[in-house]
This record gives sequence, structure tokens and C-alpha cells, in this order.
Amino acid sequence: MAPRAPTGSGRLSGGLLLLLWAVLGRGLCPAGAEAEGFGQDARTSPPAATFNWTAQLVEEMYVNITQKCWEFFVELMGNVSAPQLCEWKVISRPYSWLQSCLENWADRLHYNYPNALAEQYIFQSHHHYFHNCTLQHQVFDPPEDVLLAMIIAPICLIPFLVTLVIWRSKDGKAQP
Repeated sequence: MAPRAPTGSGRLSGGLLLLLWAVLGRGLCPAGAEAEGFGQDARTSPPAATFNWTAQLVEEMYVNITQKCWEFFVELMGNVSAPQLCEWKVISRPYSWLQSCLENWADRLHYNYPNALAEQYIFQSHHHYFHNCTLQHQVFDPPEDVLLAMIIAPICLIPFLVTLVIWRSKDGKAQP
């Protein structure tokens, strides 16, 4: 099934919904359990399904979901050409989507964020796609003589301004 673009409505895509149903479906109702008395009185509601969220199950779900986040990110980055990999305007949407996917699913599952798995995916994205970006857009310091002039000019200007203020305040006229 091809991943779909996020719609922003908060609904689960079909593939993720199927994954959640498969993982959660087994534990929602224990085998042999019957809903006794359900339907006897129209005013009563069905008993609430209890589910024991274990840390291992949550972690397993998060691992599966983050893998889907990564796969969709790779698909989005497949549409970006090599010269555009370092242009923030081009890669901001897929990169932000990956980060948002990792963070939102951790939040929904009450899993800590940032976590080691999310950091691994972020580092993997930098290593695979953006490792040459800093080399192309390096910022260099100005030459030493220009830097020295930029530092000394304001320092020398301060005593001149103080002298000017003192000289102007001693003109002998009383100020109201």
C-alpha cells in the first residue's frame, strides 16, 4: 500500500489503522469473555474494554510506526534532486514531517520524546541526505585586520563620546 500524504485532519491512514487494529485487536477482549447483560436494558452501555498497555507493547508499536514514518520520508525525499538537498525551502516540508510524525506518535502512545529511536532516524536522515550541506555553505570569519578594526573602532569611539557629553554639559548655562 502506498503511503498517503498527511491531511492534517488527525485521522489515521488506512495502513496505520490496519496495523493498529492488528496489534491492538488481540488484546482488547480476552478469549472466552462474554458481555453479560448487554442489551438487556436499553439505557445501559456496553462494558468498557480494558487493555493493559505494557511498555513492551507500546515500544513495539512505536518501532513499527516510526518505520512507516521513515519510509514515507524516504519516499518524499525521492522527489528531491541532489542539488536541492541543501535548500531549506525544498527539504523543510519532508524533514518537518518526519520530525512531527516521530513526535506526534510518541505523544499519542505516551512514549517519551525525544527518545533514542527518534534520534536515530533524525541522525540517519542527516547522514544519508544532508551530510554535505555544511561543506557547501560554510560561513567564514573576516580577515584578522578587518576583524581587529571592527573591534577597536567602537572601543575608541566611547571615550570620544564621553568627552563630548562632558564638554557640552559644561557650557555654563543652567538647565531647567
